[in-house]
Amino acid sequence: MDLFIIRHGRPQRQVLAEGEAADPDLSETGHQQAKRVAEFLANENIDHIVSSTMRRAYQTAVPLATELGYEVEQLEDIKESDHKNSMYIPAEEMSRDDPETAHFFEGNVYDHVFSDGIEPFTERVSRGFQHIIDTNKSKRVAVFCHGMVTSIFLRTILNFDDPLSLTPDYCGITRVQAASNGVRSVRSINETHHVRDLIEW
Repeated sequence: MDLFIIRHGRPQRQVLAEGEAADPDLSETGHQQAKRVAEFLANENIDHIVSSTMRRAYQTAVPLATELGYEVEQLEDIKESDHKNSMYIPAEEMSRDDPETAHFFEGNVYDHVFSDGIEPFTERVSRGFQHIIDTNKSKRVAVFCHGMVTSIFLRTILNFDDPLSLTPDYCGITRVQAASNGVRSVRSINETHHVRDLIEW
């Protein structure tokens, strides 16, 4: 089967009180990116659409689902690694001079990125993708998720060390073929030509 793994569009900045979990909506740019990815994938013979349960991923999936007349299967196991954090600030807005983001530049970055630790996160993401593969044999499935979800899944296939070294852009598309015998073949990583003018580098 063929997986089209899409990172969500750009979200809004959201800062909540300590103990609350940030789950922002897409920004205006994010909605434009979602529309572009839907236009691009509309002719790829997609059979099924899956998204993370987080708003930014689901909202990115909706335009393609609307175009194809599909329901979106929402899957808890492919929500982002920092889903318990009280803030979500797009990396493009982070600065050492910003009191709300200065701590991201100090200490162990893994502590900020992985709410539950990297190994439990890897187990959860692997379980989520295995579910998608097992329930969609011989199909072409669009999976709308997150940067670290994509990176960790690729890491289980390619065995690179640092998951932070490979992070897709907003609405970047990664293609993986998954055979029933367990073989995984990465066909492309982070295709962005469909949103190139909507990404801040």
